[in-house]
Amino acid sequence: MMKNPPKKSYETLTLMTVTLAVFVALGWSIGLIWVGTRQLSQQSKIQTPGIAKNIPDFAHVPNVETGVFNYGGSIAWASLRLAVDSVIQSERPELQLRYVQPQNQPPGSSPGIQMLLKGQLAFVQSSHSLLPKEYELAKQKGLKLKQVPVAANSIAVAVHPQLNLSGLTLSQLQAIYTGKISNWQEVGGPDLTITAYSRLPSTGGMVSFFTSRILQNQEFGSNVEFISTTTQALRQLANNPGGIYYGSVPALVPQCTVKPLSLGLSGGDFVAPYQKPLISPSDCPQRRNKLNIKALHNAQYPLTHYLYVVFLQNEGERSPIGQSYANFLLTPQGQKLITKSGFIPLD
Repeated sequence: MMKNPPKKSYETLTLMTVTLAVFVALGWSIGLIWVGTRQLSQQSKIQTPGIAKNIPDFAHVPNVETGVFNYGGSIAWASLRLAVDSVIQSERPELQLRYVQPQNQPPGSSPGIQMLLKGQLAFVQSSHSLLPKEYELAKQKGLKLKQVPVAANSIAVAVHPQLNLSGLTLSQLQAIYTGKISNWQEVGGPDLTITAYSRLPSTGGMVSFFTSRILQNQEFGSNVEFISTTTQALRQLANNPGGIYYGSVPALVPQCTVKPLSLGLSGGDFVAPYQKPLISPSDCPQRRNKLNIKALHNAQYPLTHYLYVVFLQNEGERSPIGQSYANFLLTPQGQKLITKSGFIPLD
């Protein structure tokens, strides 16, 4: 008959178990801290071309194709398109740029890349780096894709303005969108059912980034309602005290009808995507929440990723229009307009 192990063995086993649990939890947390300056720096070493400081403005970008060019892609680029494209066309009148949406699905990075590979677009504004399946599809068609990072963006999480909640940890955000947490009371809020909104996974871009980094590639929970556009989501949030939605920081932070939440790895390190104090909806639109540029630049605020210009490479003497468009954005003039539109410049 086996003797009971001595008490010391139990203590050792308990200590090992606790230590292992701590390392597992720590490992998950470290997996979420990918968005800091170190991660962006590592990506930069591989693929960021650098700012074209020797080309001061749009007027001096060389080897630009002329004509009318269709482009499409991520709706997260909306404010950037508004700030940049009219200036490009004003200073380079030989160019005409037309934003084109897909016919049978909502606009987004992935649908835009599909249209590019079908010859329907000249370049794409993408919120995610090219996926292996996109490279493979291009290869099957005898094509070669190229991506050029031009700016960085952050994801904001917004709720109804009357929801009494100071912020969320990234693990709580994961639990909400996988259906493990279904009531705001479970995260320190009121006794209210949570309705989580998301754009369709097929749109790629920000949704792909969110599922990869927050959901850790788990499935969305049955509590998630899918919507087509951020405009639609804002309407839903304004009428649903228990709603939550994630989207581009420039698109959500200045809105009058929602409240952006602070995020953190733990409850003690919440960082706001807006400049404090939070502006009340009653004071908006006379005053609007402004982006917390300092926290976005130094990666104190989590959930940051690159924006890319994606296009097909060719062997011609003149640059593809996608490369020229990226070159415009990489000039000091382009980077200033990127900052003005609420995004994070590469410099």
